[in-house]
Amino acid sequence: MTKLSVNINKIATLRNARGGNVPDLLQVAKDIQRFGAEGITIHPRPDERHIRYQDARDLRPIVYTEFNIEGNPQHNFIDLVLECKPEQVTLVPDAIGAITSSAGWDTIKNISYLTEVIQEFHRNGIRTSIFVDPILEMIEGAKKTGTDRIELYTEAFAHEYGLGNKNAVEPYTKAAVLCNELNLGINAGHDLSLENIKFFKDNIPGLLEVSIGHALISEALYLGLDNVVNMYLQKLK
Repeated sequence: MTKLSVNINKIATLRNARGGNVPDLLQVAKDIQRFGAEGITIHPRPDERHIRYQDARDLRPIVYTEFNIEGNPQHNFIDLVLECKPEQVTLVPDAIGAITSSAGWDTIKNISYLTEVIQEFHRNGIRTSIFVDPILEMIEGAKKTGTDRIELYTEAFAHEYGLGNKNAVEPYTKAAVLCNELNLGINAGHDLSLENIKFFKDNIPGLLEVSIGHALISEALYLGLDNVVNMYLQKLK
């Protein structure tokens, strides 16, 4: 079964809108795990507009499933990850001020930089994942960095699937086959939803984990958080 890690950035966005502690991010993380999710994902950005660096520190003692911290490996981010020691760090090439992630790494151009960062995390016992597009050359480049896993950037698939184009999954399937040949673990995320998650999972051999935030929290507004978490878990079996 593919594991579900819930990205709670949107909970922090809602909290920050009023300047208080409602909703309580830590309680939500506890509840999501109690409802059955196998991980908690956060993506702190330099401006801390949703998840704050202190949130990562506060979450570490209460995340007993898998803690996944995503972000661009700049100095402050690296220091935070080394302090919190999550089970997994996902490296994302976010530009400063980006609304959301918009592309995977050029693993060929950035191979030296990524290799150096990954080695530092490995020295501290932290599993690594690199955010990549479903381009075979980028998968091969990721392997050369020494990363444990890649996370497939799924926005293009989700957009096309919503238009009825199921063939949009084919580049992801080919990327997954190559990952399996290279002994690279496969994660995925971005715009995956209850509508498309089962089809995606069924077409990605060896899919280990999905990280879902925006869609899951939005769906929970109508269906309830406990219910939605378990709907995802059923589709990921």
